[in-house]
Amino acid sequence: MPGTVAAPRRLQNQPIEPGQRWLFSAGFNCAPGMTDTSRIDSELNDLRYLAARGAKVAVLSHQGSHRDGTATHLHEAAAYLTRQLGQPVKYVPENASDAAVRATHGLADGQIALFGNSRLHAGEEDNDPELARQFAQLGDYAAIGGFSKAHRCHASNVGILDHLPGWATNSLIHEADRLTPWTGRATDTLSIAAVGGRKAEKSLIGLPCFARNYDIVIPGGAVLNHLLRHLGHDIGDSYLGENPGRRATATRAALENSRARIHVPSQVVIARDDGTWQDAQTITISDGVPAGYAIVDFLLQPWLIEELERLIAGGRMLIAGTPNLHALGHTHATSPLLAWAESPAVHAMLLGGDTVAELPFSGPTSTGGGSALCYLEQADLAVLEALRRNAADDRKDRP
Repeated sequence: MPGTVAAPRRLQNQPIEPGQRWLFSAGFNCAPGMTDTSRIDSELNDLRYLAARGAKVAVLSHQGSHRDGTATHLHEAAAYLTRQLGQPVKYVPENASDAAVRATHGLADGQIALFGNSRLHAGEEDNDPELARQFAQLGDYAAIGGFSKAHRCHASNVGILDHLPGWATNSLIHEADRLTPWTGRATDTLSIAAVGGRKAEKSLIGLPCFARNYDIVIPGGAVLNHLLRHLGHDIGDSYLGENPGRRATATRAALENSRARIHVPSQVVIARDDGTWQDAQTITISDGVPAGYAIVDFLLQPWLIEELERLIAGGRMLIAGTPNLHALGHTHATSPLLAWAESPAVHAMLLGGDTVAELPFSGPTSTGGGSALCYLEQADLAVLEALRRNAADDRKDRP
């Protein structure tokens, strides 16, 4: 893998014996209602691999965040796993208690159980060492999946590797390998990236990365709002997101160090920012967005359309974050971008769970938004680094 001294150990290369207790660190972060299950689906084969060889599998995953109060129980995920795997998957609400440990010992060979949401604990996202130690008692070996959280140093994926020998799942390696063609600069082909959405990582990681390594960058969402504000435009009540100061600094630095041509729309679509998003209208951005209105979409500049037409002859294209409020019918930016992305000669990919769920696209996708951006930026991830360190410590080979 690029940028690494050595590849992590792979689960598929490790002999599995019946009765072994395996802690499977997964990334089942699906919104309630299970409307998009791609993050679970990507890990099913690794679970089948362990179960078919008689392992006792304790799955540890998350949904939402403790920090904003969105962490919930995982009953729906357990029911979905039961249907997809064709075998009962027990749900154990606890995950850091003696009762949870006893539940792992009580599993039959080849049985899978999903344990409680790791993010119901305040220490999960801070990689609390004591919580990691408690999690690690759920198994004697660790299989690390969950590409969507592979960029995060959390107790359930990095912390447990201080206590257990660990192997990378096939889904984790596969997701990283699929992103490799989109890393770095491509001198022999046109590279275009659209980066939008609401999350801070799009401004802090995505915009700087693409501005250095791609030919054209199309900001949207909060990334565009910060860009327009930096250029002196009045953006009304347009969303700037969490950490607006850091985002503003990253936006300025990305523009100062950019090797790409940055698309700045002259016309944007605005709507009333009162929860209804009514009274949509197209304005010239130099006129400013009035108070009470927010940018929900934008029109592509003629020069960008010409460049996109060049892409049809061959090139690479990434969409990382929805550029506009596509789900509410504002599609001026995304509809043409998706049409070009679907062209046979274009190597295109959508990044991130929200992006994949919102945009109609039949091509390659990545279940990780932030982790994909981190990999494109560094050609490495926190979990991959932790797995390599783990493999170098021979003592962890003997639980």
